[in-house]
Amino acid sequence: MIGLWDTTGNEVVKALAAERRSAGGVASGMALTLIVVVDEKRVREAEAAATIAAAAHPCRLLVVVRTDVERERNRLDAEIVVGGRLGPCEAVVTRMYGRLALHAESVVMPLLVPDVPVVTWWHGEPPQEIATDFLGVVADRRITDSAQAADPLEALRQRARDYAPGDTDLAWTRITPWRTLVAGAFDTTGARVTDATVVAPRADPTAALMRGWLAARLGVDPQWQHTDEHPRMREVQLRCANGDVLTLTRTDSLAVFRRTGQEDRTLPLVRRPLGDELAEELRRLDADQVYAEALGAAAGLSGLDQRPAQRVHVWKDPATARRAEAGVTAHAGTSAGS
Repeated sequence: MIGLWDTTGNEVVKALAAERRSAGGVASGMALTLIVVVDEKRVREAEAAATIAAAAHPCRLLVVVRTDVERERNRLDAEIVVGGRLGPCEAVVTRMYGRLALHAESVVMPLLVPDVPVVTWWHGEPPQEIATDFLGVVADRRITDSAQAADPLEALRQRARDYAPGDTDLAWTRITPWRTLVAGAFDTTGARVTDATVVAPRADPTAALMRGWLAARLGVDPQWQHTDEHPRMREVQLRCANGDVLTLTRTDSLAVFRRTGQEDRTLPLVRRPLGDELAEELRRLDADQVYAEALGAAAGLSGLDQRPAQRVHVWKDPATARRAEAGVTAHAGTSAGS
């Protein structure tokens, strides 16, 4: 590992080239560049997940930590690891302080692997509009996680309003096992589904996307039965035109599948580590039309997959925005007092 403190982007590029030469091509044949945007307190968690994903998808990992954008003095610290603790990848962990944090692309762009796709993952709450973050604009695929937001359902609706082909969300990835089991239930029947119910907590984004997926695939309006007894989605029930009822119920790491007139079956339904979820999303680097349809149905919007795939960067200074909000609040307080 090479550590560079109070350095420059040019020095980071040189150090990475030197470390690659000394490693002897350990990380050759990279399939993509993975940019991870994360807060300092969650860096290790993001690194652990990226290490698992890199085992399946050798990549150049660029971790971007932005700190204290209102700080007067800019500073860049970097760690460079090739074929070390972060697995079979080239990793650069950058910590940007001051106004430099608002121009992270000036450091990141020279580090992108030529001629391979770019994926940006926000391990935390993403920007309201991805176009305001150049690290999202430059990416071919953009991975968010609405479960990280204070209001997951509103975050999911915002992802629909801001959607562009190439976007995805880890809440969608988490229902892949559910979707697989539900789809498998129709291998032995052609009965039409007339109604559906999803049992889940009130603020569960996976349940919202499951309802959206069922609505888009089956043309029904699934009910949402709220429960406070379980921390995540508990059950999916489908009612068919021939009178059959199909129910899939989660029990720890298993699911019990029930169908009218048949014996119950126990199936695996394991909650996967974050790294496995990330690795799944890195398997495809094109737009996910099924996700777009499910997200649109969940948010009441249509034609998401028809939007332009490319975004145009919109400059936004969060420090200026915070000062403006503070000024409006202070003015309102003065007016109320007078």
